[in-house]
Amino acid sequence: MACGTCCTSGAETGDDPHWRRALWIALAVNAALFAAEIVAGVAGHSRALQADALDFLGDSANYAISLGVTGMALAWRARAALLKGATLILFGGYVLVATLWAVWHGGTPHAEVMGAVGIAALAANAGVALMLYRWRSGDANRRSVWICSRNDAIGNVAVVLAAAGVFGTGTAWPDLIVAAVMALLGISGGVQIIVQARGELSRTRQGYSAGVGC
Repeated sequence: MACGTCCTSGAETGDDPHWRRALWIALAVNAALFAAEIVAGVAGHSRALQADALDFLGDSANYAISLGVTGMALAWRARAALLKGATLILFGGYVLVATLWAVWHGGTPHAEVMGAVGIAALAANAGVALMLYRWRSGDANRRSVWICSRNDAIGNVAVVLAAAGVFGTGTAWPDLIVAAVMALLGISGGVQIIVQARGELSRTRQGYSAGVGC
């Protein structure tokens, strides 16, 4: 039997043309920013830019997954959210380890490169975050998209502040601190997504066990 209201638990199915269009725009912006920031991060020796670039890569994959499950039952969207939450945690863990390694082996980044790229990325991400704001309270899948966009904008502000710190101090510490904070923010966001997705899956299983037609 087709999944009914017990499976959605009040959440939208997500088959919304405005939602799809917003996801496509977010996907394109994040893919472009990943390419720009990973090149700038490596060239400018900035861990914060590289952390931000990896976040953009993870977000691009997350938006693609969201597009793939748009319109499906809540259980499938919750499973996709679990995957996205795990991805955020893995990326955050990688960035944290790479940042700790750079404490002993990294050089001083180029503040001018960090600042210019960070400001451009902030402008793009602020637009995406505003575009997705209306869907921030949806199911775990939609909320994960909002969390990713929010984290991106916060990360861009942090990169700009790190660039100012590197310029002012002449050391890599502001860059490394911001990279570590961004990594922890990604891990925290992944945990939030997984907790909500597990709750949604639990509710769909309860509805199925009760024989309501899920």
